[in-house]
Amino acid sequence: MTPRCRYAAAAILLQKTLAFLHSPVIISSDTRRTGIVSMMSALSPLDRELETWASASGFGSVEKSTPAGSSGWASFRKVTVTDPPSSTDDDDDEPVSFFVKSSTRSSEEMFYGEALGLEAMYACSQGGEDTLRIPKVFHYGDYSTGKGSFVIMEYLNLAGRSDDVALGKAVASMHLAPATEEAGNPTKAFGFAVDNTIGGTPQPNPWTKPNSGTQEWVEFFRDHRIGHQLNLAGDPYCSKLWDEDIAPRLHLLFEDLKGEKEIKPSLLHGDLWSGNIGSADGKPSIYDPAVYWGHHEAEWGMAWCAGFGQKFWEGYRSLIPKDEGFLDRKPLYDAYHQLNHYNLFGGGYIGSARSDLESLKKKLNAKEKS
Repeated sequence: MTPRCRYAAAAILLQKTLAFLHSPVIISSDTRRTGIVSMMSALSPLDRELETWASASGFGSVEKSTPAGSSGWASFRKVTVTDPPSSTDDDDDEPVSFFVKSSTRSSEEMFYGEALGLEAMYACSQGGEDTLRIPKVFHYGDYSTGKGSFVIMEYLNLAGRSDDVALGKAVASMHLAPATEEAGNPTKAFGFAVDNTIGGTPQPNPWTKPNSGTQEWVEFFRDHRIGHQLNLAGDPYCSKLWDEDIAPRLHLLFEDLKGEKEIKPSLLHGDLWSGNIGSADGKPSIYDPAVYWGHHEAEWGMAWCAGFGQKFWEGYRSLIPKDEGFLDRKPLYDAYHQLNHYNLFGGGYIGSARSDLESLKKKLNAKEKS
C-alpha cells in the first residue's frame, strides 16, 4: 500500500473501527413486560420502530438491542428477536441476527442508495459455490414520526481477508451475473436506480438507454465519471487535457470491445479497496459499496490501494480473461479514483490524476498514428 493510500485508509478505517466497538449496554425484552402500552411508550423512537417491524414481519419481538458503535453520520446496533428467520447462507444453521443503522436524516438521504446497492449485490451473488457473502436487506425507511430513518440488514460475523483465489472467483461471478429485474436492471443499461456516493463524493448514476453497449458506456464514463470529478476538482490543467486531448478520442481505447466483445453491464462494487474487503462465515465478503452497473474493468480503478496479488488474479481470470486493451484503459479507470481522492483529501492525488491523463493522451496519440 502506498503512503498516500495508507493516509486515506487511516481516515476511513478510524470510522470503521469505531463502528465495531461494542457497548456493554443491553436493552432486554425481559425488562419491558409490564404491558404493551407502557412498554411502547418507554422505548426510544428506534426501539419502537424495531418492535413494530419485528411483529409485522412475524419475527416476534426484540430480544436484545445492543449498541455497536457509530460513524459521523449514523449509529449502529446489533439486534436479536424472539422468533428469528433462518440464515440466508445454506452452510449456516444459526438464526439470523440483524445489523441496524439509524440516522436523524431521511432514508432517501442516508440509506436508500445503500439498501438498493446491497440488494443488487445480494441478487448477483446467489447460486453456486464461487459467490460473495453479502448481507440480506430486510427493511429500510423513515421513522413513523418522520424524524429519522433506519435500515435493517443481516448481521455478518466479519473477519479479515482470507482466500484470495476464492475472492477473485466470487467478484468475477458477481460481474458475470446478468442484468435482471431482480437485480434492479431490467433494461440492461449502465448506471443505477439512484445516485449514490463514493466516499463522501456524490456519484451520479443516470440510466443509459436499454440494451446499452460499448458506445453508451464510453459516453457514461466520459460524462458522469471523469467529467463529473473534473468539475468538482476545478484543476485547469486536467480539465484542458481531458476536454481537448482525451474526451474527443476516448472511443479509440475501446476499439477492441465491439461485436462479440461488446461491453455488457456488470454490477460493480464501485469502491473496491483493501478496507472494504473481508470474509464472513468462511466466504469472501465485500462491503461499503458505491454500486452501479458498468464495464467490469472499471472495478479495478482502486487496485493501487487494494493489494490484489497473483492468487486473486488467478481466481478472477479463471472466469473473466483479460481483454487486449486492458492496460491501455487502466489509467482511465485509475484517474476516476485519483480525482475522487483529490476531491476528498486534497494533496498529491491531483499529481497522480495528471499522470494518468497524460498517459492516456500518449496512448491515444500512438493509436492515431498506427
